[in-house]
Amino acid sequence: MPQTLRLGISTCPNDTFAFHALLERAIETPGLDFAIELHDVQELNDALAGGDYDVAKGSFFAAFQLAGEVGVLPSGAALGFGNGPLLLAPESPRAASATRRVLGPGELTTAHLLFRLFHPDEPEVEHVVFSEVMPALERGEADLGICIHEGRFTYEASGLTKVEDLGERWHAETGVALPLGGIFARRALGAETLAAVQDAIARSIAYARAHPEEALRSMRAHAQEQGDDVLRAHVELYVNAQTERLDAAGAAAIARLEDEARRAGLLAPEAPRLEVLGEAVA
Repeated sequence: MPQTLRLGISTCPNDTFAFHALLERAIETPGLDFAIELHDVQELNDALAGGDYDVAKGSFFAAFQLAGEVGVLPSGAALGFGNGPLLLAPESPRAASATRRVLGPGELTTAHLLFRLFHPDEPEVEHVVFSEVMPALERGEADLGICIHEGRFTYEASGLTKVEDLGERWHAETGVALPLGGIFARRALGAETLAAVQDAIARSIAYARAHPEEALRSMRAHAQEQGDDVLRAHVELYVNAQTERLDAAGAAAIARLEDEARRAGLLAPEAPRLEVLGEAVA
């Protein structure tokens, strides 16, 4: 009888693209049966911390704090190259002040980590579901919003102003890729099961690459923005060689982000380091 694993992924287009084959059972996974759930990224971070999933997409900031229990699988990660979460404001932004209302997509998201690294003097962030950030800015209910996922392609049409691309700033200051999210698995699953999970995810990504129009069906079913051009652009940006398999540069970028979180006092100095599971990266 196959081993059933609880797998959580986000509704983000890069996840529904990469996991289309597993969602639709388009490939075989010998010895494994995935019970897949789709949620907002902060819900996934919370569930991963609560032990609700065997394997789950999550933010690297969340995973740094769980490194004793989980590791990142070589396939399925989202790394940005000169791009990442956007800091947005209404068309006529209010001047900086201690009373500015800032909205974010989740306390444990990498987007929030970046905001804290680059804007330590801003007010505390109020966190909402990521899809509520831009509408609140449009209604004038917040002064700044940290935007993730498809909104980077549509904010101008919503009458919003880009204050900063946090991923662009990260690359300018560090020269490395920005680790946004990864697929994290519990170490307790054991080496054999972890290898089988990694193989299934790698083959699912390869299937989506070979059948992009088929994978588009899964992307449309869960996306906040329904335009196919937006969905394809998102995949082009965040499903890259590091998604297919992390290499040494990808692993180094993860370590750099972890180091910056420690230096800023946002991660306990004694916390264990997050490791890439399975074979050593090349």
